[in-house]
Amino acid sequence: MKIAAIQMPVTADKARNIEMMRERVRRAAREGAHLIVLPEMWNCPYTNDCFAAYAEPAEGDAWCALRDMARETGVYLVGGSIPERDGECVYNTSFVFAPDGSQLARHRKMHLFDIDVVGGQRFFESETFTAGREVTTFDTPYGVFGLCICFDLRFPELARCMALRGARAIVTPAAFNMTTGPAHWELMFRQRAVDNQLFTVGAAPARDEGGVYVSYANSIVCSPWGTVLARAGAGDEVLLCDVDLEENERVRAQLPLLSARRTDVYELREMKTI
Repeated sequence: MKIAAIQMPVTADKARNIEMMRERVRRAAREGAHLIVLPEMWNCPYTNDCFAAYAEPAEGDAWCALRDMARETGVYLVGGSIPERDGECVYNTSFVFAPDGSQLARHRKMHLFDIDVVGGQRFFESETFTAGREVTTFDTPYGVFGLCICFDLRFPELARCMALRGARAIVTPAAFNMTTGPAHWELMFRQRAVDNQLFTVGAAPARDEGGVYVSYANSIVCSPWGTVLARAGAGDEVLLCDVDLEENERVRAQLPLLSARRTDVYELREMKTI
């Protein structure tokens, strides 16, 4: 199958962001993409003030635009993430749509990005967002996909839960910054691919050096062997990559990591949602 990671600019104009999203999804579909992944917070600037101001309920403007684009282009569309309002709570949420426009999945970011790096950046998503509580996978004719958002992928337990549910790839809308990106972006996607012997896909916003939050960009696709198959630069780009999901089984046969787990000694249990 062919996967596309949309690395698009993000402006303060939500309507303009929606139009840019539509244009790039159409472009990826014309290039033959079967599954398209948008970046984290593609419809608003990455700041706490904007998260609250731009938040909308499911079936709001951004949700409807994503649904309509999946239906128009006939692709599986991982809608990056948007600020979702649900009652008194705001979530960093990714919606997934099938080619007929039906919603396949919803992932609310579980691990909020609260950091205070010495000599780097201080940022606390928890000042605005509520944390999600669900491990998210979704089914397609190509196989099961896992879904998480940015900081979530740093936690190996979550990636392993998705792999144990049968995920053949983990897709991750993300927005690493210029402190964490150069240090950990490629390393993390390759780590999770090797740990779980599956494909990993990261879709980031394009870099805006004059923006309030500067994205590292570098959208990426990694193989189950940890090879970087495709990687974007810093700018506006539609990153396309052909993947053979049967490679998972070939790698697992050569290097039996998952089958050699000592579940008689240790066990990973998913948290039950309330």
